[in-house]
Amino acid sequence: MSQDQHGDLSAFSMRDLFRMEADSQTQILTDGLLAMERHAGDAAAVEAMMRAAHSIKGAAAIVGLQVVVQLAHGMEDSFVAAQHGRLKLTPERVDVLLSGVDLIVQLSRLDDAGAEAWLAANAAQIEQTLNAIAGIADLPELPALPPAPAPMPAPLPPEAAEPQAPVASGLAGEGEEAEAAAPAPRTATGAGAPAKAPAQNFDKLLSLASESRINAHQMHPFVGALQRFKRNQSSLFSAIEHLHEAIARSADPGLMEKSLLALQKTQPLKQFMLEHIADIETYERRLLAVSQGMVDEVLALRMRPFRDGIHAFPRMVRDLARSLGKEVQLEIDGEDTLVDRDILAKIESPLNHILRNAIDHGMEGPYERIDAGKEALGTIRMEARHRAGMLSIEISDDGRGVDLEKIRQSVIERKMASPAMAAALSPGELLEFLFLPAFSLKEKANQLSGRGVGLDIVHETIRQQNGTVRLESEPGRGFRALITLPLTQSIVRALVVDVHGEAYAIPIVKVESVVRVPQAAIHTLENKQFFELKGEHLGLVSAAQVLELGEAANQAEDLPVVVIGRGKQSYALVVDAIRGEQSLAVQAIDPIFGKMRDISAAALLDDGEPVLILDVPDLLLSIDKLLHEGGLHQLAQAGHAERRKAKRILVVDDSLTVREMERKLLLARGFDVDVAIDGIDGWNVVRSGEYDLVITDVDMPRMDGIELVSLIKKDLHLHKLPVMIVSYKDRPEDRARGLSAGADYYLTKGSFHDETLLDAVADLIGDARL
Repeated sequence: MSQDQHGDLSAFSMRDLFRMEADSQTQILTDGLLAMERHAGDAAAVEAMMRAAHSIKGAAAIVGLQVVVQLAHGMEDSFVAAQHGRLKLTPERVDVLLSGVDLIVQLSRLDDAGAEAWLAANAAQIEQTLNAIAGIADLPELPALPPAPAPMPAPLPPEAAEPQAPVASGLAGEGEEAEAAAPAPRTATGAGAPAKAPAQNFDKLLSLASESRINAHQMHPFVGALQRFKRNQSSLFSAIEHLHEAIARSADPGLMEKSLLALQKTQPLKQFMLEHIADIETYERRLLAVSQGMVDEVLALRMRPFRDGIHAFPRMVRDLARSLGKEVQLEIDGEDTLVDRDILAKIESPLNHILRNAIDHGMEGPYERIDAGKEALGTIRMEARHRAGMLSIEISDDGRGVDLEKIRQSVIERKMASPAMAAALSPGELLEFLFLPAFSLKEKANQLSGRGVGLDIVHETIRQQNGTVRLESEPGRGFRALITLPLTQSIVRALVVDVHGEAYAIPIVKVESVVRVPQAAIHTLENKQFFELKGEHLGLVSAAQVLELGEAANQAEDLPVVVIGRGKQSYALVVDAIRGEQSLAVQAIDPIFGKMRDISAAALLDDGEPVLILDVPDLLLSIDKLLHEGGLHQLAQAGHAERRKAKRILVVDDSLTVREMERKLLLARGFDVDVAIDGIDGWNVVRSGEYDLVITDVDMPRMDGIELVSLIKKDLHLHKLPVMIVSYKDRPEDRARGLSAGADYYLTKGSFHDETLLDAVADLIGDARL
């Protein structure tokens, strides 16, 4: 607790200082007891615990907390006995000592006003804890393997399992009076105040540092202007030299003298310009380096070691497992990995949920593990690392894993998928169902799990932090959760694009790929446009339409496209132009505006231009809404005659087989072909593009071919468009009905072969080339 750690401590009372001391020393006691339980005879851990207990005892005596003095003294005696081999710290004895640690934490939270009332209300429990520590040597040593548990003891309520609130055994707020007298949680106490400055101070510093960096970048166009001036100046000096040479040939002494004087005056100007441009360029480099250094230093102030957010997890895992009759330890790797303080605070709850799920769902009891050929003690590993500029957190266990067939069966029973579709789902796709609200594999819910909210909360919280979470399972071997998050929320690496003349930024972690799509590669189905990328069909959506900025302005042959989303919810967002990547200092939008649809925050570009940062999950919801409303704008301009190289045909048929056969026949002959799946779809498509021929079936859902032909022939702009009917109906009255509706050709499916269809098309519109 040196002044080097916490700065000037003169403003804090002795009780505040004791609270700080208790925070650090009780953590040493907790870590040491867990280490002794796993590795008996750890001399270093015993030494550290003895020093911690002695420090607490001395500090408590100064502030007059005699109960804490007695607790620490009893614990110190136990550690001395353990050090000399007279006492073995079994799990049962560790339970007693941890209850003493919890009691010290609670007592350190008491303020002067409420201390006496709390001590009086909990006198019996305090006495019980003191007696348990004093008689710790009398506790029996149970066998290494506990007997198979009978009825499962009531698990800890979710609040008790939270890492922020350790509770002493026997002091879990018996009676409302005790609960009311209990101090506020750790985060609300003054103890944490000296350890970290208010978040708004960091935000203000970051904002100022970012403005400094932007101002430094604005030096660049000024330097560029000076360079252009220098080039113009050089041209002028060159012209003066040529003029002097011409005057010298004229042999006029007066002119010679004046031109020589002018030439001499150019030399200092040339040297002045060279020196000052070099000085300004040096100043620009230094300004950029200093401003970037300021941003980096402010970000470093916001970073905290990973251990600060998860220091209570080992204790929580140990206590929760014992309450369920299991033996589980938590191993943490990467405790020194730096994480943004805001991200660390927000992911504490999701990590807690994953650990609790692993203990309750995945980890077996000791006898079951031995029968499976495993050690009785189960292990959960948590690893935090920086990978590719992102924070990567991996949580894995060596439990039973997830029963994928049980997920598949549950999906079918809940009517989330047909049996055939469920059978085709991959392991990764099945595990995604665990993130759905109210989806649980437990038959009966208890206080710990079974309501289907744990992984749903995990997924939602990680998503809100612009992160991703992926699950993997190996039946009988274990389960793994992989979380990827940005290192900080204050600076976001983003792709800057132009939409309708305005700049927008998309967080780079949400961008799957950036491509340019030729208009010739765009196809239409059900009035929706798509193209093929890596073997998958991706729907095209106008960013201008989604953001309600008007019609898409892009008329280029190749459309700039940003692919966002994953799996079945992937879309290709068409923008006007792609500027490139930039690191942006995130600025929160004033709360007066509320939550803006599709927008998460704002920032300033390097040149000072404001930019809105898109909320990609919100954007995906807006795209889904547009798709369901069926109001997507057409993006491809391939319908214009000046851009077309082949005639264009629309095939309308509800049979996939017939539709594809006709499409391939026509494509092979050189025609451009679009398809529609019924009359309504065909009517929407034919109005949105320019076609040379429509080929339609008769019997189709929603709108049949005869009605489609009638609509086309009655339309002011389409009535001259040739229409061919291809139908199984071959009776004279059917043919007459189609022709009377306005069809230009009637062909029966039962009689035509490849050449028959192609000959009919040639009769109507000729060859494929325009």
